[in-house]
Amino acid sequence: MPDRVIRAAGIALAIVVAYAVVVPMIAPVTWQEVSLGDARRGPSLLHWFGTDNAGRDLFVRVALGLRVSLLIAVVCAVVSTVLGVLIGTIAAAARGVTDGVLMRFTDATNALPHLLLGIVIVAFFPGNLLAIIASISLTHWPQVARIVRSVALTTHSIEFVDAAYLAGASRWFVVARHLIPAAAGQASVALVLLLPHAIWHESTLSFLGLGLAPDRASLGTLLAISRGEVLIGGWWTLAFPALALVVTTLAVSGLAGALQRRVAPQSLARVA
Repeated sequence: MPDRVIRAAGIALAIVVAYAVVVPMIAPVTWQEVSLGDARRGPSLLHWFGTDNAGRDLFVRVALGLRVSLLIAVVCAVVSTVLGVLIGTIAAAARGVTDGVLMRFTDATNALPHLLLGIVIVAFFPGNLLAIIASISLTHWPQVARIVRSVALTTHSIEFVDAAYLAGASRWFVVARHLIPAAAGQASVALVLLLPHAIWHESTLSFLGLGLAPDRASLGTLLAISRGEVLIGGWWTLAFPALALVVTTLAVSGLAGALQRRVAPQSLARVA
């Protein structure tokens, strides 16, 4: 069953990524090309996803918006995972006061509402891409740190780690040679799981008007624009960006869940 789930989720994700990457490059129209004569047209053979209030082709705009959202999500997931791995392994290796301070800092960060903290950060730099990435990355690492610390502590209590210390290995050697490899499997699953979270947070910030500027395509900005269009019958302006968001989330979540069931029993085996 996991193999079938991984295969199906992988195919769905590959289709989503191919759509986001290829369509804007080969489409006969650009994402910002305005055609007021074609404004607010429903889905048709000429415009598969219909057009928006400026006559722009939504099939192309959703693809570009998905590309931007995926790029932001990947960067945020990688940064959050790296922070979580570093803090979790350092806490497990140092123990004592250092462990206590790092874990209390982790708990304090995790206790703050992620979206509210993200809104506060982005509010100082509205529309700034780096601020959006920072607001998401700096609020999603605590879960990774706790998972990595748990795996690292389990590894730290195994005999070959004691043997490494007795042979004269430094604490940083143990971290690099044993603790990080032991947590790599769970960290990779956490990275994949962070992707849908990052996509939803970016979309939420842009939907609230605090993310990317309205003239820059992302799933959040497309959903924000669709609010007024739905009220006058433009259901497709909401349906297709929302469908892209849901399909991407389900594909990534299914892939991460299947990988987690496969990786978990093997996390410690790879470091032996």
